[in-house]
Amino acid sequence: MYSVASKFRLSIVLLFVTNIAFGQQLNKYYLSYIEKYHQLAIKQQKKHGIPASIILAQGLLESSAGQSQLSQLSNNHFGIKCNSDWNGETISWDDDERNECFRKYRNVADSYEDHSLFLKNRPRYAFLFQLDKTDYQGWAYGLKKAGYATDPTYAYKLISLIENYNLNRFDKQIFDDNYAERMDIQINTSIPQSIQKVSDYVTHKKLKNNGVPYVMAVPCDTYANIAQEFNLSEETLRSYNEVSATTALQPGEKVYIRPKKNKASKNYPVHVVQAGESMHDIAQFYAIKTEKIYKMNHIPFTEGAQVGQVLKLR
Repeated sequence: MYSVASKFRLSIVLLFVTNIAFGQQLNKYYLSYIEKYHQLAIKQQKKHGIPASIILAQGLLESSAGQSQLSQLSNNHFGIKCNSDWNGETISWDDDERNECFRKYRNVADSYEDHSLFLKNRPRYAFLFQLDKTDYQGWAYGLKKAGYATDPTYAYKLISLIENYNLNRFDKQIFDDNYAERMDIQINTSIPQSIQKVSDYVTHKKLKNNGVPYVMAVPCDTYANIAQEFNLSEETLRSYNEVSATTALQPGEKVYIRPKKNKASKNYPVHVVQAGESMHDIAQFYAIKTEKIYKMNHIPFTEGAQVGQVLKLR
């Protein structure tokens, strides 16, 4: 059994190891997204001073390359919630809580513009605009520090996307309106021919935990592409893994492709709760349903387990 701290360190190691192992096995949905929206990102960089690479990486991550249900229903590619200053259309979506309010846009271009204004008009992001426009690493760490996302690996994910897909090629200074046209030529020549012909995503090796088949996520995987690989809907795959429609997939995570069990294997009758562990973390680790842990231990669904508590798993 591993503590959350150990698993977190392992996930960071996996992030960099799998970057090397799968560096050339690029996701077709990500390539398509970059081709479709890179000019929007360049326009935002020119207008507002946010690196195009950061804009694209956030768009890819927050919208699962435009494949997430939320992004398709609302054109919201950056996971921005309503907040008190939003007067536009809205959509209710389950995220950290049920029926949370998210912004809804007429089109993706409006989402890109609003994302730029969201960063530009909030004091906590002001320090980012003092960074060099090509300092994508500084922006990635800065966004995490400023609280854009609670995911502890958020900066690493953005940097991984930028470097795997060479997004920083869009961060060069833009001085004239013909730059985007020139960048189209560079796109066609800067991606190796072998990558231009990519027609599918990485084929995942099926493993088993507690008798439940699963795969390990690699950098730039999404629930959408794994679901398609195994002939599932994204909604079904997310339900198997008990995650919301906006939860992003982390490299090194187990992704179950069949429903989890009601109890753990005989080898793991109990679990001692470690600092920082959630009930969902424990459920994913042992391939059992989260609600079953609550019920077996008579814990109200509104509460979590306490550090040091011994949980029954079967």
